[in-house]
Amino acid sequence: MTSTKLALGATIGIIGGGQLGKMMAQSALRMGYRVAVLDPSEDAPAGATSNHFIHAEFSDLRALKSLCEMSDVITYEFENINAEILHTLVDDYNVPQGAQTVLTLQNRETEKAAIEASGAAIVPYEKVDSLDTVRTFAKMHGLPAIVKTATGGYDGKGQYLLETEADLFTLDLPLEEADFVVEKYIELEREVSLTIARSVSGQVIIFPLQENLHKDQILYRTIVPARLDFEQQAKKEAEKIMSKLHFAGVFTIEFFVSKQGDLYVNEIAPRPHNSGHYSIEACNISQFDAHVLALLDHPMPQVALHSDAVMMNLLGEDLDRLGSELFKHPDWRVHVYGKTARKPARKMGHVTVLTEDVEETLEHLTKDFVKGTD
Repeated sequence: MTSTKLALGATIGIIGGGQLGKMMAQSALRMGYRVAVLDPSEDAPAGATSNHFIHAEFSDLRALKSLCEMSDVITYEFENINAEILHTLVDDYNVPQGAQTVLTLQNRETEKAAIEASGAAIVPYEKVDSLDTVRTFAKMHGLPAIVKTATGGYDGKGQYLLETEADLFTLDLPLEEADFVVEKYIELEREVSLTIARSVSGQVIIFPLQENLHKDQILYRTIVPARLDFEQQAKKEAEKIMSKLHFAGVFTIEFFVSKQGDLYVNEIAPRPHNSGHYSIEACNISQFDAHVLALLDHPMPQVALHSDAVMMNLLGEDLDRLGSELFKHPDWRVHVYGKTARKPARKMGHVTVLTEDVEETLEHLTKDFVKGTD
Protein backbone atom coordinates (compact mmCIF):
# COMPACT_ATOMS: atom_id res chain seq x y z
CA MET A 1 0.00 0.00 0.00
CA THR A 2 1.30 3.46 -0.87
CA SER A 3 2.18 5.95 1.82
CA THR A 4 -0.54 8.36 2.92
CA LYS A 5 1.70 11.02 4.49
CA LEU A 6 -0.19 14.29 4.36
CA ALA A 7 0.96 17.88 4.63
CA LEU A 8 -0.03 19.87 7.69
CA GLY A 9 -3.49 21.31 7.20
CA ALA A 10 -4.74 18.32 5.22
CA THR A 11 -8.17 16.97 6.17
CA ILE A 12 -8.87 13.70 7.93
CA GLY A 13 -12.43 12.46 7.41
CA ILE A 14 -14.04 10.40 10.18
CA ILE A 15 -17.12 8.27 9.68
CA GLY A 16 -18.83 8.45 13.07
CA GLY A 17 -18.95 11.31 15.54
CA GLY A 18 -19.27 9.60 18.92
CA GLN A 19 -16.67 9.68 21.67
CA LEU A 20 -14.11 7.74 19.62
CA GLY A 21 -14.52 10.13 16.72
CA LYS A 22 -14.22 13.08 19.11
CA MET A 23 -10.96 11.80 20.61
CA MET A 24 -9.55 10.93 17.16
CA ALA A 25 -10.39 14.46 16.06
CA GLN A 26 -8.72 15.99 19.12
CA SER A 27 -5.50 14.13 18.30
CA ALA A 28 -5.64 15.13 14.62
CA LEU A 29 -6.33 18.79 15.41
CA ARG A 30 -3.49 18.92 17.92
CA MET A 31 -1.12 17.60 15.23
CA GLY A 32 -2.12 20.37 12.81
CA TYR A 33 -4.64 18.55 10.62
CA ARG A 34 -8.19 19.53 9.82
CA VAL A 35 -11.11 17.21 10.55
CA ALA A 36 -14.39 16.43 8.81
CA VAL A 37 -16.98 14.21 10.50
CA LEU A 38 -20.17 12.46 9.39
CA ASP A 39 -22.72 11.25 11.92
CA PRO A 40 -26.50 10.74 12.02
CA SER A 41 -26.82 12.61 15.34
CA GLU A 42 -27.05 16.35 14.89
CA ASP A 43 -25.44 16.87 18.31
CA ALA A 44 -22.74 14.18 17.97
CA PRO A 45 -19.80 14.79 20.36
CA ALA A 46 -17.26 15.06 17.52
CA GLY A 47 -19.25 17.88 15.96
CA ALA A 48 -17.66 20.25 18.46
CA THR A 49 -14.15 19.10 17.52
CA SER A 50 -14.40 19.21 13.73
CA ASN A 51 -13.86 21.79 11.03
CA HIS A 52 -16.66 20.32 8.91
CA PHE A 53 -19.66 18.33 10.16
CA ILE A 54 -22.07 16.41 7.93
CA HIS A 55 -25.34 15.38 9.54
CA ALA A 56 -26.35 12.23 7.65
CA GLU A 57 -27.02 8.53 8.07
CA PHE A 58 -24.18 6.03 7.64
CA SER A 59 -26.19 4.54 4.76
CA ASP A 60 -26.28 7.84 2.84
CA LEU A 61 -23.81 7.21 0.02
CA ARG A 62 -24.09 10.75 -1.36
CA ALA A 63 -23.23 12.23 2.04
CA LEU A 64 -20.36 9.79 2.55
CA LYS A 65 -18.97 10.73 -0.85
CA SER A 66 -19.20 14.40 0.17
CA LEU A 67 -17.16 13.58 3.27
CA CYS A 68 -14.58 11.79 1.12
CA GLU A 69 -14.41 14.62 -1.42
CA MET A 70 -13.50 17.14 1.27
CA SER A 71 -11.01 14.77 2.97
CA ASP A 72 -7.51 13.63 2.09
CA VAL A 73 -7.81 10.38 4.06
CA ILE A 74 -10.79 8.55 5.54
CA THR A 75 -11.11 6.54 8.76
CA TYR A 76 -14.02 5.50 10.96
CA GLU A 77 -15.05 5.09 14.57
CA PHE A 78 -18.09 3.06 13.51
CA GLU A 79 -17.20 0.00 11.45
CA ASN A 80 -20.63 -1.47 10.66
CA ILE A 81 -20.78 0.22 7.28
CA ASN A 82 -22.79 -1.36 4.48
CA ALA A 83 -20.53 -3.64 2.39
CA GLU A 84 -21.47 -2.14 -0.98
CA ILE A 85 -20.95 1.40 0.30
CA LEU A 86 -17.63 0.53 1.94
CA HIS A 87 -16.30 -1.06 -1.27
CA THR A 88 -17.31 2.06 -3.20
CA LEU A 89 -15.47 4.32 -0.78
CA VAL A 90 -12.35 2.14 -0.73
CA ASP A 91 -12.26 1.90 -4.53
CA ASP A 92 -12.64 5.62 -5.12
CA TYR A 93 -11.00 7.32 -2.13
CA ASN A 94 -8.06 7.07 0.27
CA VAL A 95 -9.23 4.61 2.96
CA PRO A 96 -6.04 2.97 4.33
CA GLN A 97 -7.95 0.47 6.48
CA GLY A 98 -9.51 -1.02 3.36
CA ALA A 99 -12.72 -3.01 3.20
CA GLN A 100 -11.99 -6.72 3.52
CA THR A 101 -10.90 -6.90 7.16
CA VAL A 102 -13.73 -4.64 8.29
CA LEU A 103 -16.30 -6.73 6.44
CA THR A 104 -14.82 -9.94 7.87
CA LEU A 105 -15.04 -8.59 11.41
CA GLN A 106 -18.59 -7.27 10.99
CA ASN A 107 -19.89 -10.85 11.12
CA ARG A 108 -19.13 -13.07 14.12
CA GLU A 109 -19.10 -16.20 11.97
CA THR A 110 -16.59 -14.90 9.41
CA GLU A 111 -14.59 -13.24 12.20
CA LYS A 112 -14.27 -16.49 14.14
CA ALA A 113 -13.46 -18.43 10.97
CA ALA A 114 -10.68 -15.95 10.12
CA ILE A 115 -9.22 -16.07 13.63
CA GLU A 116 -9.37 -19.87 13.61
CA ALA A 117 -7.68 -19.96 10.19
CA SER A 118 -4.82 -17.83 11.57
CA GLY A 119 -4.06 -20.53 14.14
CA ALA A 120 -5.08 -18.40 17.13
CA ALA A 121 -7.12 -20.15 19.83
CA ILE A 122 -10.85 -19.49 19.96
CA VAL A 123 -13.74 -20.87 21.98
CA PRO A 124 -15.61 -23.73 20.18
CA TYR A 125 -18.45 -22.33 18.06
CA GLU A 126 -20.90 -23.24 15.32
CA LYS A 127 -23.02 -21.34 12.82
CA VAL A 128 -26.69 -21.71 13.73
CA ASP A 129 -28.78 -23.11 10.86
CA SER A 130 -31.66 -24.21 13.08
CA LEU A 131 -32.55 -24.80 16.72
CA ASP A 132 -31.36 -28.38 16.19
CA THR A 133 -27.88 -26.97 15.53
CA VAL A 134 -27.90 -25.39 18.98
CA ARG A 135 -29.08 -28.60 20.64
CA THR A 136 -26.50 -30.72 18.83
CA PHE A 137 -23.76 -28.25 19.78
CA ALA A 138 -24.85 -28.35 23.43
CA LYS A 139 -24.82 -32.14 23.38
CA MET A 140 -21.27 -32.14 21.99
CA HIS A 141 -19.75 -29.33 24.07
CA GLY A 142 -22.03 -29.25 27.10
CA LEU A 143 -23.80 -26.37 28.83
CA PRO A 144 -23.72 -23.48 29.46
CA ALA A 145 -23.62 -22.18 25.89
CA ILE A 146 -24.34 -18.75 24.47
CA VAL A 147 -26.09 -17.82 21.24
CA LYS A 148 -25.16 -14.47 19.67
CA THR A 149 -26.34 -12.56 16.63
CA ALA A 150 -23.74 -12.80 13.87
CA THR A 151 -24.02 -9.11 13.04
CA GLY A 152 -24.95 -5.89 14.77
CA GLY A 153 -24.60 -7.00 18.40
CA TYR A 154 -22.55 -4.92 20.83
CA ASP A 155 -22.54 -4.31 24.59
CA GLY A 156 -24.31 -7.64 25.12
CA LYS A 157 -27.20 -7.00 22.71
CA GLY A 158 -28.55 -9.99 20.81
CA GLN A 159 -27.20 -12.66 23.20
CA TYR A 160 -28.99 -15.66 24.70
CA LEU A 161 -27.42 -17.58 27.58
CA LEU A 162 -28.39 -21.26 27.73
CA GLU A 163 -27.75 -22.78 31.15
CA THR A 164 -30.10 -25.78 31.36
CA GLU A 165 -31.62 -28.43 29.10
CA ALA A 166 -34.94 -26.63 29.43
CA ASP A 167 -33.37 -23.49 27.93
CA LEU A 168 -32.64 -25.45 24.75
CA PHE A 169 -36.34 -26.04 24.21
CA THR A 170 -37.66 -22.62 25.26
CA LEU A 171 -35.12 -20.74 23.12
CA ASP A 172 -36.93 -18.61 20.56
CA LEU A 173 -34.53 -17.34 17.90
CA PRO A 174 -35.76 -15.05 15.10
CA LEU A 175 -33.85 -17.06 12.49
CA GLU A 176 -35.78 -15.39 9.65
CA GLU A 177 -34.56 -11.97 10.76
CA ALA A 178 -30.88 -12.54 11.68
CA ASP A 179 -27.98 -14.96 11.53
CA PHE A 180 -26.62 -16.47 14.75
CA VAL A 181 -23.65 -18.39 16.11
CA VAL A 182 -23.54 -20.59 19.20
CA GLU A 183 -20.41 -20.92 21.28
CA LYS A 184 -19.26 -22.66 24.42
CA TYR A 185 -19.72 -20.50 27.50
CA ILE A 186 -16.38 -20.23 29.24
CA GLU A 187 -16.09 -19.82 32.99
CA LEU A 188 -13.81 -16.82 33.11
CA GLU A 189 -10.89 -16.01 35.32
CA ARG A 190 -10.39 -12.62 33.63
CA GLU A 191 -10.94 -10.75 30.39
CA VAL A 192 -7.97 -8.97 28.82
CA SER A 193 -7.32 -7.00 25.66
CA LEU A 194 -4.38 -5.90 23.58
CA THR A 195 -4.44 -2.61 21.67
CA ILE A 196 -2.13 -2.46 18.66
CA ALA A 197 -1.28 0.18 16.07
CA ARG A 198 -0.01 -0.81 12.63
CA SER A 199 1.08 1.85 10.16
CA VAL A 200 0.39 1.78 6.44
CA SER A 201 4.01 0.75 5.80
CA GLY A 202 3.92 -1.96 8.46
CA GLN A 203 5.40 -0.50 11.66
CA VAL A 204 3.72 -2.08 14.68
CA ILE A 205 3.51 -0.77 18.23
CA ILE A 206 1.71 -2.56 21.06
CA PHE A 207 0.14 -1.14 24.19
CA PRO A 208 0.36 -3.02 27.54
CA LEU A 209 -2.04 -5.88 28.15
CA GLN A 210 -5.26 -4.46 29.59
CA GLU A 211 -7.37 -6.25 32.20
CA ASN A 212 -11.09 -5.63 31.74
CA LEU A 213 -14.19 -6.11 33.85
CA HIS A 214 -17.61 -6.08 32.21
CA LYS A 215 -20.95 -5.58 33.92
CA ASP A 216 -24.11 -6.50 31.99
CA GLN A 217 -21.85 -7.00 28.94
CA ILE A 218 -20.64 -3.37 29.04
CA LEU A 219 -17.04 -2.50 29.89
CA TYR A 220 -16.99 -1.23 33.48
CA ARG A 221 -13.30 -1.02 34.36
CA THR A 222 -9.83 -1.44 32.85
CA ILE A 223 -6.61 -2.01 34.82
CA VAL A 224 -3.19 -1.53 33.24
CA PRO A 225 -1.00 -3.45 33.27
CA ALA A 226 -3.12 -6.59 33.59
CA ARG A 227 -2.59 -8.51 36.82
CA LEU A 228 -2.21 -11.80 34.92
CA ASP A 229 0.95 -12.71 33.04
CA PHE A 230 -0.47 -13.36 29.57
CA GLU A 231 1.10 -10.49 27.64
CA GLN A 232 3.62 -12.53 25.65
CA GLN A 233 1.05 -15.18 24.80
CA ALA A 234 -1.43 -12.50 23.72
CA LYS A 235 1.23 -10.90 21.50
CA LYS A 236 1.92 -14.27 19.84
CA GLU A 237 -1.78 -14.71 19.12
CA ALA A 238 -1.89 -11.17 17.74
CA GLU A 239 1.03 -11.93 15.40
CA LYS A 240 -0.87 -14.93 14.02
CA ILE A 241 -3.91 -12.79 13.36
CA MET A 242 -1.91 -9.96 11.75
CA SER A 243 -0.30 -12.46 9.39
CA LYS A 244 -3.73 -13.34 7.98
CA LEU A 245 -5.72 -10.10 8.25
CA HIS A 246 -4.80 -6.62 6.99
CA PHE A 247 -4.84 -3.89 9.61
CA ALA A 248 -3.96 -0.21 9.34
CA GLY A 249 -4.45 2.13 12.25
CA VAL A 250 -5.37 1.02 15.76
CA PHE A 251 -7.22 -2.19 16.54
CA THR A 252 -7.91 -4.12 19.73
CA ILE A 253 -8.05 -7.88 20.28
CA GLU A 254 -10.19 -9.00 23.20
CA PHE A 255 -9.32 -12.27 24.96
CA PHE A 256 -10.94 -14.61 27.47
CA VAL A 257 -8.80 -16.21 30.19
CA SER A 258 -10.52 -19.36 31.45
CA LYS A 259 -10.48 -20.68 35.00
CA GLN A 260 -8.16 -23.39 33.64
CA GLY A 261 -5.65 -20.75 32.52
CA ASP A 262 -6.33 -20.97 28.77
CA LEU A 263 -6.26 -17.86 26.59
CA TYR A 264 -8.86 -17.53 23.82
CA VAL A 265 -9.41 -14.76 21.28
CA ASN A 266 -12.94 -13.43 21.76
CA GLU A 267 -13.30 -10.69 19.16
CA ILE A 268 -11.47 -7.91 17.34
CA ALA A 269 -12.39 -4.23 17.07
CA PRO A 270 -10.77 -2.66 13.95
CA ARG A 271 -10.57 0.82 15.54
CA PRO A 272 -9.64 2.46 18.86
CA HIS A 273 -11.36 0.74 21.76
CA ASN A 274 -12.87 1.69 25.12
CA SER A 275 -10.26 -0.38 26.99
CA GLY A 276 -7.47 1.78 25.55
CA HIS A 277 -8.69 5.12 26.89
CA TYR A 278 -6.25 5.06 29.82
CA SER A 279 -3.44 5.61 27.28
CA ILE A 280 -4.35 9.31 26.99
CA GLU A 281 -2.77 10.00 30.38
CA ALA A 282 -0.82 6.83 31.25
CA CYS A 283 1.34 6.39 28.12
CA ASN A 284 3.76 8.42 26.05
CA ILE A 285 1.34 8.07 23.13
CA SER A 286 -2.43 7.64 23.24
CA GLN A 287 -4.28 5.11 21.12
CA PHE A 288 -5.85 8.06 19.24
CA ASP A 289 -2.48 9.68 18.49
CA ALA A 290 -1.23 6.29 17.34
CA HIS A 291 -4.26 5.84 15.07
CA VAL A 292 -3.66 9.15 13.31
CA LEU A 293 0.09 8.60 12.96
CA ALA A 294 -0.41 5.04 11.67
CA LEU A 295 -2.94 6.04 9.01
CA LEU A 296 -0.73 8.88 7.81
CA ASP A 297 2.30 6.56 7.87
CA HIS A 298 4.32 8.72 10.24
CA PRO A 299 6.85 6.96 12.52
CA MET A 300 5.37 5.97 15.87
CA PRO A 301 7.28 5.76 19.17
CA GLN A 302 7.33 2.44 20.97
CA VAL A 303 4.78 2.56 23.76
CA ALA A 304 5.98 3.42 27.26
CA LEU A 305 3.65 3.13 30.24
CA HIS A 306 4.39 6.07 32.54
CA SER A 307 2.20 4.80 35.37
CA ASP A 308 -0.12 1.97 36.33
CA ALA A 309 -3.69 3.07 35.72
CA VAL A 310 -7.30 2.28 36.44
CA MET A 311 -9.98 3.47 33.99
CA MET A 312 -13.66 3.48 34.95
CA ASN A 313 -16.46 3.96 32.44
CA LEU A 314 -19.05 6.60 33.23
CA LEU A 315 -22.48 5.41 32.17
CA GLY A 316 -25.63 7.49 32.33
CA GLU A 317 -26.52 6.23 35.80
CA ASP A 318 -23.00 7.04 37.00
CA LEU A 319 -23.34 10.68 35.99
CA ASP A 320 -26.78 10.83 37.61
CA ARG A 321 -25.35 9.43 40.85
CA LEU A 322 -21.98 11.17 40.96
CA GLY A 323 -22.88 14.63 39.75
CA SER A 324 -20.39 17.22 40.97
CA GLU A 325 -18.55 14.50 42.96
CA LEU A 326 -16.59 13.88 39.75
CA PHE A 327 -14.52 16.99 40.35
CA LYS A 328 -13.89 16.54 44.07
CA HIS A 329 -11.07 14.07 43.40
CA PRO A 330 -7.93 15.81 42.10
CA ASP A 331 -6.41 12.48 41.00
CA TRP A 332 -9.37 11.68 38.72
CA ARG A 333 -8.76 12.52 35.05
CA VAL A 334 -12.37 13.12 34.03
CA HIS A 335 -13.55 12.82 30.42
CA VAL A 336 -17.20 13.66 29.71
CA TYR A 337 -18.04 13.05 26.07
CA GLY A 338 -20.74 15.68 25.60
CA LYS A 339 -23.66 13.44 24.67
CA THR A 340 -26.88 15.31 25.30
CA ALA A 341 -29.16 12.30 25.85
CA ARG A 342 -28.25 10.65 29.17
CA LYS A 343 -29.38 7.01 29.27
CA PRO A 344 -28.64 4.52 32.11
CA ALA A 345 -26.41 2.12 30.13
CA ARG A 346 -25.01 4.66 27.66
CA LYS A 347 -21.28 5.48 27.75
CA MET A 348 -21.17 9.12 28.77
CA GLY A 349 -17.52 9.45 29.76
CA HIS A 350 -14.67 7.84 31.66
CA VAL A 351 -12.34 8.48 34.58
CA THR A 352 -8.67 7.50 34.62
CA VAL A 353 -6.57 7.37 37.79
CA LEU A 354 -2.78 7.02 37.63
CA THR A 355 -1.58 5.04 40.61
CA GLU A 356 1.35 3.43 42.41
CA ASP A 357 -1.00 1.05 44.24
CA VAL A 358 -3.69 -0.52 42.06
CA GLU A 359 -5.41 -2.40 44.88
CA GLU A 360 -5.75 0.70 47.05
CA THR A 361 -7.01 2.71 44.10
CA LEU A 362 -9.57 0.03 43.26
CA GLU A 363 -10.85 0.09 46.82
CA HIS A 364 -11.29 3.88 46.80
CA LEU A 365 -12.75 4.03 43.30
CA THR A 366 -15.26 1.29 43.96
CA LYS A 367 -16.41 3.02 47.15
CA ASP A 368 -16.63 6.44 45.52
CA PHE A 369 -18.43 5.18 42.41
CA VAL A 370 -20.97 3.27 44.50
CA LYS A 371 -21.72 5.95 47.04
CA GLY A 372 -21.88 8.87 44.60
CA THR A 373 -23.47 11.84 46.30
CA ASP A 374 -25.19 9.82 49.03
